[in-house]
Amino acid sequence: MAKRKSAPKRGGKSPARKSKSTEVEVVEEAEDGGSWETGVAVLTGVILLAACLVVDYGLGAYGEGLFFK
Repeated sequence: MAKRKSAPKRGGKSPARKSKSTEVEVVEEAEDGGSWETGVAVLTGVILLAACLVVDYGLGAYGEGLFFK
């Protein structure tokens, strides 16, 4: 019997696979407390809460306020 030759792989000869080691450097930012974005967020929350209380106080004169009546 004749031996059958194996069909060539697609793309011709494939190079031998070599294991590549990839080094990854992890960089972390050091935080010295809060940043200015944190301060802006806290200040915005305080102002929003104060605005809600002022509007509720104004509605309290008509008996419709949630906290002030």
